[in-house]
Amino acid sequence: MDRYVVFGNPIGHSKSPLIHSLFAEQTGQQLSYTTLLAPLDDFAGCAQGFFQQGLGANVTVPFKEAAYQLAGHLTERAQRAGAVNTLVRQGDGSLLGDNTDGAGLIADLTLNAGISLKGLRILLLGAGGAARGALEPLLAEQPSHVIIANRTAARAELLAARFSDLGPVFASRFDELTEPVDLIINATSASLGGELPPIAPSLIKPGRTICYDMMYAKEPTAFCRWAMEHGAAKALDGLGMLAEQAAEAFLLWRGVRPDTAPVLAELRRLLAVV
Repeated sequence: MDRYVVFGNPIGHSKSPLIHSLFAEQTGQQLSYTTLLAPLDDFAGCAQGFFQQGLGANVTVPFKEAAYQLAGHLTERAQRAGAVNTLVRQGDGSLLGDNTDGAGLIADLTLNAGISLKGLRILLLGAGGAARGALEPLLAEQPSHVIIANRTAARAELLAARFSDLGPVFASRFDELTEPVDLIINATSASLGGELPPIAPSLIKPGRTICYDMMYAKEPTAFCRWAMEHGAAKALDGLGMLAEQAAEAFLLWRGVRPDTAPVLAELRRLLAVV
């Protein structure tokens, strides 16, 4: 049986085993996919031990940068992101590192939500790994521009400079922003604690601005609630992004891209009954 895992710490909450078992069933693939709790001080040793036999892995918090360092080869999007969320054991035993997070975000926005990003004014909240993974695919959609906002401007400025060759990208502090935008993407982890990035409601043009939170929960996240309270046209969570980035990884491992729609519907159903 071909073995795959998701590395993380903590990892018990992960929906990846369910997602990939549904993908395997749908596509007729024979594989085993489980969670693997990696020690915080030895991700590399844990991963190398698994890949003595295992074929592929997903990587979640807090190991995406460690996986980037471990991979012997990197896709272009992983190099850009500086982080890896998908590992593949190649024929010679070396590891290929990829980052499917940004592709998952774009697929959820454009395919599932039907949003064209071309010409949009996009505000990206946060300057950490989630924002890094999103920037290259966002800029490839040819928005009017992307503003990276962060509590401290320096991190946002570094990120903007790193991606400036791909399109118009600017940096700002949260408290400097007042003008409305077309799309706000929350790439901070604030929603995990029920909190909000400190941004002005004037960024939302009622009935026009779309808000997207990379996090998800059974109930609407704090960011999604804030968006609807201030008249956003749509407030979307990141469950679709989770399914879509998993489908990108499955394609890399198995050579077939599963249909995410029934899997996402099942995830929504299960989330509602928990």
